[in-house]
Amino acid sequence: METHKNLLGGPAPTQLPENEAARAMVGTSTPAQIAAAHPTYSLAWALLAEDAFAGGRVIESYAYARTGYHRGLDALRRSGWKGHGPVPWSHEANQGFLRCLAALARAAGEIGEKEEHERCWQFLRDSSDEAYEQLKG
Repeated sequence: METHKNLLGGPAPTQLPENEAARAMVGTSTPAQIAAAHPTYSLAWALLAEDAFAGGRVIESYAYARTGYHRGLDALRRSGWKGHGPVPWSHEANQGFLRCLAALARAAGEIGEKEEHERCWQFLRDSSDEAYEQLKG
């Protein structure tokens, strides 16, 4: 269901498919267990990245975020995304990818990878202003 019409003729918002089996594991399994059972589920990688970053394990965070980011890009492409256009935060299945993008930006900034840091934050903002506001702060 399209939530709004783009009057400028740009691409429609991309909504990733739900993964009910993986989502059901959140809260009852560790992020590592979820990632092992559902390696394409970006939210599991985002949780791993966020936990590692909070624990001061920045390189682990970077690696987890990079994995979830690439898994998310694959899923976006399978869903018709052509490399640009909105990826709404309001669609819950998109949040794992968007959280990985923010986690990658944070970790890249922490290790001094300035261009990646800036590129990821800009990509997040271009994808979803709402996600940028939620996750950048």
